[in-house]
Order: sequence, then C-alpha cells, then structure tokens
Amino acid sequence: QVQLVESGGGLVQAGGSLRLSCAASGNIFRLSTMGWYRQPPGKQRELVATITYSGNTVYANDVEGRFTISREDAKNTVYLQMNSLKPEDTAVYYCRLRTPGIDSWGQGTQVTVSS
Repeated sequence: QVQLVESGGGLVQAGGSLRLSCAASGNIFRLSTMGWYRQPPGKQRELVATITYSGNTVYANDVEGRFTISREDAKNTVYLQMNSLKPEDTAVYYCRLRTPGIDSWGQGTQVTVSS
C-alpha cells in the first residue's frame, strides 16, 4: 500500500500563492500518474490537475494558467504551485497516485483563501 502525505496548505489572502507538496512512499512513484483534487465546502471532490509519468499535464478549466503541477521523481514528490488564488479555491486538497492495480489518496490539506 502506498502512503501519500500532503503538506503546504494554509490561510492566504486573495491574490496570494501557496505551494502544496505530496510525498509518496515506496518505489512506484516514477511509474505513476499523480493528481491533485479538491473538495470545496458542501461540494463533491473535483479534479484540479494531473501529471503522467512522462510529464503530460491536464488542468481543470478554472485553474488553467494559475496553477502548475510538477513532479520530482528523485524525491517521490508531486507539487502544486497555486498563484492568483481566489476565495473559490478554498477547499481540502487531496493528492492521488494511480498505477495499474493501485489507486491511493492522501489525507488532504486545507487551503483557505480569504477575500
């Protein structure tokens, strides 16, 4: 079982930036698709961004141009750089690892953007 540990969440003013990190255990990270998802208060979990093992990225429409997902295989870590944050970005952010036979989630980290 892969363990994922997110960090970097917190409280920030609108227009500010945060960088989330997600560290994975084990040795399958470099073969996996990594993703960031979020769950706003009272809403369902939604995709934010994904990055494949080869570096291909996908972004949700409302974060495109503001958020950047990246990975550092040597550290088994995926990042989410969030710029120009808006109050509607407030959510619990989750990291996800997928590879054949494995689908693991982190425990989540809270991001709160004040207006």
